[in-house]
Amino acid sequence: MNQKKYEEILRQAKIRMTANRLLVLQTLHESVQGAFAFSDILEKMPFMDESSVYRTLALFAENHILHHVDDGSGKQKYCLCRCGLNGSGHELHHQGHVHLTCIRCHKTVCLDDITIPPVPIPDTFTVIESEYIIKGLCEKCRK
Repeated sequence: MNQKKYEEILRQAKIRMTANRLLVLQTLHESVQGAFAFSDILEKMPFMDESSVYRTLALFAENHILHHVDDGSGKQKYCLCRCGLNGSGHELHHQGHVHLTCIRCHKTVCLDDITIPPVPIPDTFTVIESEYIIKGLCEKCRK
């Protein structure tokens, strides 16, 4: 992905463009696969101030560039929202999709193309977010 695409992602999310935000977004798109924790990004960006990285991740999650994943590991994890935003800055795809989590190494992978099946919810309840996590052993840990 080129620089213009990262700039467009921030513009659509209505996030003011800064060098740090562009660098974090580029790092996420080019070197992260699946769910990641704050510490994973710090390892990839040791030259950047921790609080700047933390604030950027929080801003990206608040503006639907990232979504939170609770995989049971005890760490706050994020996944990139890869399907884009609509014109109002709201994420198009996070109606809920499936995540696979390895119970041994705690690697979590988003299956963006597999949505959570519809679940009948009473009219008295408003759904804000839904998660579907399948736990098991990844290929590496099975061996």
